[in-house]
Amino acid sequence: MKLRTFGPLAAAGCALLTLGSPAVANMGNSPSTYGLLPGDIASAQALSIFNSQISAVYYNPANLAKDPRGELTGGIFHAEHDLEANGRRIVDEPSQQLQLGLKTDLSSLSTLDHPLYFGLMVGVEKFAQEMMAFSSETSDYGQYFTYGRQPLFLTAGVGTSVWRGIDVGFALRVTLHADATLNTRSTLGGVTSQESLNVSAAPKFRPILGVNVNWGETFCSRASCWMDNLETAISYRAYSNTRTKVRSNVIVPGTIPAPGLALAIQTLDSFQPEITTLGVKYDFGSFRLGFTGEYQAWSRLERELRNDTIKDQANANFKDIFIPRIGVEIPAGDHFTFTGGIAWEETPIEGRRSMDVNYLDADRWVLGLGMSATIPKMPLLAYPVRLDLGYQYQQLDEKTYELTSSNPLTPPGVYGTVETGGEVHVFAGSVTLKF
Repeated sequence: MKLRTFGPLAAAGCALLTLGSPAVANMGNSPSTYGLLPGDIASAQALSIFNSQISAVYYNPANLAKDPRGELTGGIFHAEHDLEANGRRIVDEPSQQLQLGLKTDLSSLSTLDHPLYFGLMVGVEKFAQEMMAFSSETSDYGQYFTYGRQPLFLTAGVGTSVWRGIDVGFALRVTLHADATLNTRSTLGGVTSQESLNVSAAPKFRPILGVNVNWGETFCSRASCWMDNLETAISYRAYSNTRTKVRSNVIVPGTIPAPGLALAIQTLDSFQPEITTLGVKYDFGSFRLGFTGEYQAWSRLERELRNDTIKDQANANFKDIFIPRIGVEIPAGDHFTFTGGIAWEETPIEGRRSMDVNYLDADRWVLGLGMSATIPKMPLLAYPVRLDLGYQYQQLDEKTYELTSSNPLTPPGVYGTVETGGEVHVFAGSVTLKF
């Protein structure tokens, strides 16, 4: 009788959490898991902090000031997952995003004779067919902590030059926090009536700050000096997440009288920790080499999960991590540039178990390759067109976890020790028009 009583409510709650489309529960987000544009993916994000394309609005908005021209960018990426636990495939559904970006000079809107560049970038899952990929659940066989389809990505910001060679930028990452209220009457057979459902979503804004310094422009007074080819950059991205609250009340005549059975669910997904990135790049003439160190403060997630009614029993522990990245750009003539990168990403999960939730993760190597091509003359266009292609390979190390459950009715043999493993392939392409 209890299962039948709760059945309508459980189904409604699941529908609200997934918003009409099932997705793999994860704490990842596409910009930090894979990269945004092909150049970011190809350099394993090592050169993203110096990238002057529209993805700068996320990685380092100061770089919006590098190029005075406006730009319109359209891109796609496809991330193919082959992730296993003891030979059982856990994640096999791809993440597929359509991305659009716009940059323009806002100085014409004011009387100030100082350039102020505005950038906006949007990413939508399943090639723009899924606005909010969200799922939160416990798992019998384990679920990967980072990978899966991603919710709506939206970031807007501005960048400007403050002194010779010094650019600064500020942006806002926008995530959605949804609230839903369900009131209904139900029979023991699961037939509902007098339903009332209200859903609202409010945007939450998280700041992104960036500074870029070209040391030659700033400190060299003569025509040529060695610092002309040296750039450093620092950026800070505040933590963010996607969150859903569901409040429900069910009356079952003859079994549960008014005011009814009240249930409340609060859960979060796609958590991004505070990320501080410091990078240095030097142009050697025949190639450009960049080093980036990225500090991710994952320990905050422990506090966030205490209020998550689906995952609060997991008692998972997380640690802050440091990710080193190295990237290189090699020009080939006037119209082609080849990009490569490598990174070592440590898992933030400490320990080997997370009750019922059963998160899986592992340290990984990230390798990237890509190229960009500039087409100098196109019919009806005043500026060259830029084409970018990128590929990324992620190889997960093996790590042992213990699958656990607090449910006494769990069938024997389901839980035990598992080993993670697998790989991820990411393909991306984009077209950029200047104006």
